[in-house]
Amino acid sequence: MSTVKEEKFEALSTKRETYHLIINGKREESSNGDTYTTYNPATGEPIATVAKATKEDAEKAVQAARHAFDFGKWRHFPVNKRSRVLNKIASIMRARFNELVELEILDTGKSLAAAQGQVMQAIEDFEFYAGAIVSHRGAVNSMPGAFQNVTEKEPVGVCAQIIPWNYPLMMAAWKIAPAIAVGCSIVVKPATLTPLTAIVLGEICIEAGVPEGVVNILPGSGSEIGNYLVEHEQVDKVAFTGSTPIGKNIMARASETLKRVTLELGGKSPNIVFEDADVNAAVDGSLFGIFYNTGQSCEARSRLYVHENIYDEFVEKFVEKTKRLKLGNPFDKETHVGSIISREQLEVIDGYVKSAIEDGATILTGGKEAKLEGFENGHWYEPTIIANVNHDMKVVKEEIFGPVVVIMKFSDEKEAVKLANDSEYGLGSALWTKDYARATRVSKQIQAGIVMVNCPFSAFPGTPFGGYKQSGFGRELCIETLDLYTETKSIISYYGSRPLNPFNL
Repeated sequence: MSTVKEEKFEALSTKRETYHLIINGKREESSNGDTYTTYNPATGEPIATVAKATKEDAEKAVQAARHAFDFGKWRHFPVNKRSRVLNKIASIMRARFNELVELEILDTGKSLAAAQGQVMQAIEDFEFYAGAIVSHRGAVNSMPGAFQNVTEKEPVGVCAQIIPWNYPLMMAAWKIAPAIAVGCSIVVKPATLTPLTAIVLGEICIEAGVPEGVVNILPGSGSEIGNYLVEHEQVDKVAFTGSTPIGKNIMARASETLKRVTLELGGKSPNIVFEDADVNAAVDGSLFGIFYNTGQSCEARSRLYVHENIYDEFVEKFVEKTKRLKLGNPFDKETHVGSIISREQLEVIDGYVKSAIEDGATILTGGKEAKLEGFENGHWYEPTIIANVNHDMKVVKEEIFGPVVVIMKFSDEKEAVKLANDSEYGLGSALWTKDYARATRVSKQIQAGIVMVNCPFSAFPGTPFGGYKQSGFGRELCIETLDLYTETKSIISYYGSRPLNPFNL
């Protein structure tokens, strides 16, 4: 295996032609020299050449992580020292903020505003966990008699972390930060389509002082490398964000070695607008809830339920503002909606829209591929609103993962809750009302891990993020996440003056 030779690991500019694997603190080519090209989905133009990991590379990365965990210093660093390293990672990311934003836009085609917000949250994730681990510790518990129980929190071990393509840097931060904060070693598999910022983040971790072998990054085939990591006997935990079908497959494969598993999966999130809602606020929030990140978000509020008494007013304003959304150059600060990640995904979205039309639904706006001057080779889809739907339609039941929302009427609170919960998913949800009692009442009945009341925002560092039902299990982005990367050990001690003789012999 050939390695990029360097006397000292130094951060390269994000603007480069070639990206390597990160194994045991070094940039490496793949074992067979294989590479692939990443493309800008907004333009269709090539961005960079990326080393394509093999199973041999994955094995080398697992062994590096295993050795770093079993014999390295990181897990034994004092908490305050690990905390300083996490803060340094955040500091380097802040210094390279514009570079990371640019690279994220090139890799994903998302808008400038979206990329800036997501890079900033990635930075704040490391800052959050730098503080959170200071108070994450075991306890001393009183017991009857001359006994004492001490519980300790120990890192779970080597973790495989599989990152989705829709939030490449932010999702990497969500997983890397808590894992290394508690002392785990990790092997990260970024999405094949969007590996660049995850690779750069791995380099930044090493620059900040994370020891060799603790953070390893393996771009390449998900079916090959991802499955290899999931099934590997020396990997102790798997954290995955992605589709529900793939999550089920990972859970089955991981069960063979009884790995810890965290799954953040698909969604079909409801958005309820009650009769007493501030209609203008609900329109603006609903617009963001579905069209942010071009609808390519697991908790996108893609099922919109509006009370029958305000339905016509809401729809008129919602359609009018949707038509005003600007598609175009992702680097233009005026752009609202970026590109679709790939031609394949665009065709999936269009297929859902066509199925809705065949089922008798009505397209209120959008419903087709967008053709943009100067971006003819990119992948663009018009923000789409579909009415006259019912819960038997694919477009209502299944996750589309694009800028498409279905809209329906409801007559009372009971019906709204029933419609909202009529889904196999349970990730996000939103409701709009001026009635605090109703907001509380409905929030308690919604079967979802996140309920947004009179706001469209679903994720802040410190707030648990995760789902019910087939949206997965485990919570990320919060203090509780640290428990997902630790084992709890119970130590029972006897301090009495007389020796114990339980059998009285």
